[in-house]
Amino acid sequence: MYQALLYSHSYIRFAVLILLVVVIITSLAGWLGKKNYTPTDNKLNLFLFISTHIQLLLGLILYVVSPHVKFGETTMKDSITRYWTVEHIIIMLIAVVLITMARITSKKLPDAAAKHKRVFIFNLIAFLLILAGIQMSGRGFY
Repeated sequence: MYQALLYSHSYIRFAVLILLVVVIITSLAGWLGKKNYTPTDNKLNLFLFISTHIQLLLGLILYVVSPHVKFGETTMKDSITRYWTVEHIIIMLIAVVLITMARITSKKLPDAAAKHKRVFIFNLIAFLLILAGIQMSGRGFY
């Protein structure tokens, strides 16, 4: 079960990253081009929101069952254990919160340019955090 969860979590990250890149590009183009916030923009944000939360659920289950997550005297002394127990979950939770805030708060803005700007900024920061978190793992992107 652990391996299946780990593979699912590893592969869904590509969907999240691809959707993040698409949403970032479309929101930047919409913001700078002063375009309307279309139903396609809304659906892309929704798919990003859903895939991110699926990834979060898988990650939380992995956090509970992972042999790399250990709480003890040496947790903070060992960089690998500290990363999986503390750093990875904090970085990724912040990214999920930013993606969620981009989706929820942009829906309340009346102006299309403001929606695009909000979605762009929050998702760009989340994207950079996710890339940093993946890089810190030492496992690479593949």
